[in-house]
Amino acid sequence: MRNKMLIDRRTSLKGIGATLALPLFESLGWAAPGKEKSFKPPVRLGFMYMPHGVIMDQFWPKNPESFLTAPPPALEALRPVLNHCLLMKGISGVPIAPFNGAPHALELSTWLTARLPDANRRNQIHIAISADQIAANYVGFQTSLPSLELATMPQTHKENQEGLNEGYYSHCSFRSATQAVPAEINPRSVLNRLFGKADAAGDGRKPGTISPAQALDRKMLDLVLTGARDLRRKLPQDDQHKLDEYLDSVRSVERRIAAIEHRQQEAALEKAGVSVSKRNSSDSPPIEVKIPEGDKRSEYMQVMCDLNVLAFQTDTTRVSTYIGSTPNGVSYPELGFKDEHHSQTHHNNKAEQVDKVAAITKFNIDQFAYMVKKMASLREGDGTLLDNCIMMWGSGLEDGNKHTRENLPFILAGRGGGALNSGRYLPDTKGNQGDLLTTLLTCAGIPLDRPIGIATKQIKEMVAKV
Repeated sequence: MRNKMLIDRRTSLKGIGATLALPLFESLGWAAPGKEKSFKPPVRLGFMYMPHGVIMDQFWPKNPESFLTAPPPALEALRPVLNHCLLMKGISGVPIAPFNGAPHALELSTWLTARLPDANRRNQIHIAISADQIAANYVGFQTSLPSLELATMPQTHKENQEGLNEGYYSHCSFRSATQAVPAEINPRSVLNRLFGKADAAGDGRKPGTISPAQALDRKMLDLVLTGARDLRRKLPQDDQHKLDEYLDSVRSVERRIAAIEHRQQEAALEKAGVSVSKRNSSDSPPIEVKIPEGDKRSEYMQVMCDLNVLAFQTDTTRVSTYIGSTPNGVSYPELGFKDEHHSQTHHNNKAEQVDKVAAITKFNIDQFAYMVKKMASLREGDGTLLDNCIMMWGSGLEDGNKHTRENLPFILAGRGGGALNSGRYLPDTKGNQGDLLTTLLTCAGIPLDRPIGIATKQIKEMVAKV
């Protein structure tokens, strides 16, 4: 057997004020100093959310036999990786009584807690620690970021259904029963966190905008990447290619974030009457790419997905959540219409509105598919990055028209290091949201001293037989 260099899992390329973690190379056995043990990649947990449910006959497969070969329209983008996916129909959500008038306040807040808020303290955050933070408490000490929380929209929705605290509308991660975890909507800030560069505080910026102090220093990044040349000379050819591809992906994300920022700056100047280019006066001004509700919402979401992939690939964190959107106020002009998502879900079976909700659902699943397909293309250990992940996409409602919660839509992607039995559709699953989360964390190797939320069991048919 070929001898391997052993490097600590926290090994990174370093520059002044920034670090760049490394992917797992085949020639480097990641281990603690002095331990001659082969490295098994860790299991990562990722959660991606969309509100308001789905159009059921566009989401659920016709039968288990056709799942891999003829997926329903909403899942078409996942076709290349369906053998890595697991769908289960029959997972019920948390019954929301006595909060029957608060379906949207509870669809996101119960999604990872599987627990209702305290009815006696409605105007305060008082619910339960969420599944992602349970995992982060166990594995977070091994990585530079215990967990990564991302969102597409600012968490500022103002509404108080049933007297519930407005924070329930836009948060899914809770560090404790009383502490919601804020999510980052600024891709530049996320990139800075991955590089170990703190954001400038107190600059008075608006959500979704970038201050000069927050921009990642390109010269600093150049120094870090230049340091990769010394490492490259020590690697065999296969790992040299892997390093090259990884650094290219870092540069690609950096360029795409810079492009979003540039278009934002141009649009702001044009809006203020300042010409920024030599266009004819009759030409249309550059589009304003808003974060998070711009015409290129897909571009923004894919950048955030890429940052999630980089964070997992470099073992910067092993736990992430991404709130793709929150209840109310979200539109998708990229799909050719400006109607808000929420208004269209109350379609009363009108074909035009049903089609719009189906298009929105497919759009969101397409972004999830973009992320997991990228993970499936990245080698890690004896398999791929996706093999060592458990990625969950889902919604806190089954049907936005009637606010039902009996068959919540979930897509699981990845094999969790071999713990999940994927490539299947299970149409008759018996279980609830807490059962699902409890089983997922157990598959990820997270020991639990009690079930999550309303859980009463583990869902054994999900688990790969040893």
